[in-house]
Amino acid sequence: MTLSAAGLGSTTQPLSTVYDLAMLDLDGVVYVGRDAVPGAVKALTEARTNGMRLSYVTNNAARTPHEVAEHLRELAMPEVDDGDVVTSAQAVAHLVADAVPTGSPVLLVGGDGLRGPLEERGLRCVTSLADEPVAVVQGFHPDVGWRQLSEASFAIQAGLPWFASNTDLTIPTARGIAPGNGSLVQTIRNATGASPVVAGKPQKALFDETMERVGGRHPLVVGDRLDTDIDGAINAGTDSLAVLTGVSTLQEIIERAPGQRPTFVSADLAGLNESHLEVELDGDRARCGAATAVVRETVVSLETGEPAGTEALRAVVGLAWSVRDRSDASLTVDGTLGA
Repeated sequence: MTLSAAGLGSTTQPLSTVYDLAMLDLDGVVYVGRDAVPGAVKALTEARTNGMRLSYVTNNAARTPHEVAEHLRELAMPEVDDGDVVTSAQAVAHLVADAVPTGSPVLLVGGDGLRGPLEERGLRCVTSLADEPVAVVQGFHPDVGWRQLSEASFAIQAGLPWFASNTDLTIPTARGIAPGNGSLVQTIRNATGASPVVAGKPQKALFDETMERVGGRHPLVVGDRLDTDIDGAINAGTDSLAVLTGVSTLQEIIERAPGQRPTFVSADLAGLNESHLEVELDGDRARCGAATAVVRETVVSLETGEPAGTEALRAVVGLAWSVRDRSDASLTVDGTLGA
């Protein structure tokens, strides 16, 4: 892999043959709600055939790794073992276990997806400050409500350390975008003025947990969110692939500053099995393979190529980053791109 076009990575080989492990986000990348993202099964099956190991890395702490793995198996994802799933609940449980004595009571704000990893680390989950917990541990669950949030606030105000699985403000669902764990964390912040120790993306603890559990020497982070997946990859010193099947948009990608950009971009997981050719730049024009992009006034548009194709997206992104870096121009992408 080489870097070109203002930091965009390039390779003449499919990513699934260049990297030995894909650390895949789930919501908005592999599935949305109960349904697989279109094309995900085919793309991941091909990547696995190419020798790439697949790990499923999620900030969502609502379900246990077994429950997530069962869901993936129901969707016919290739060769899924329970150990291939790593959650932010496992990462935060590791952080807590390193910070408090074995067997300590901890105040649980969440569900079984968080309880299981805490108990696996030898910690005892309690639900009241009266049970004398030594820490507060918070993770997403749809049944978390005022009483749990209030009890956590009282414990934090009493001086207990606070750990959170993740701080995603939103979560994609089949019905649309819903509040995530970060929104619930913010509720406690509002009440206490405190901030938690965070394990999930964009912090590197979740990626460290994945490498410890799954292995891999040359991993690639794959995600749909710039603020968690891609920033997390950067914090972990790992290359990344941004896909457009979830939260972040192509417009948001071209607005990213140097040092905050994904290594690769594709419409969906099919990008794992494609080469990512070098972007050739010539002023306000760029070419990648058969695709050509151009900037007219402040709009980046496509002259040739398939709008949702990887070559087209690379030409657009590489050109936009190049123009922005040399002129600090504010650009927009043609609305048909990445669709």
